[in-house]
Amino acid sequence: MDAIPTPVVPRFLRTPDAAVHLGLSARTLEKHRCFGTGPIYRKLGGRIVYAIADLDAWAEQGLRRSTSDPGKGVVHPAKRVDGYMPPVRR
Repeated sequence: MDAIPTPVVPRFLRTPDAAVHLGLSARTLEKHRCFGTGPIYRKLGGRIVYAIADLDAWAEQGLRRSTSDPGKGVVHPAKRVDGYMPPVRR
């Protein structure tokens, strides 16, 4: 009898897959990264990766039960917050 291999469950996702996980576009996730409003990420060599637990924790901050519920935190839009300007790419 052959043993059934255990499927590999990814621990980290690259930007396109992380965006799908969150229901966002990859570009929106990139903007969140630039403005510092998005989930925690890691840079491994030249690659940006997100831990699934960090994506879920970030999304959890936006949890609300009603429109009057203040929630646990704020998930900011993908734009400047508090006057922050990302560096200009050339």
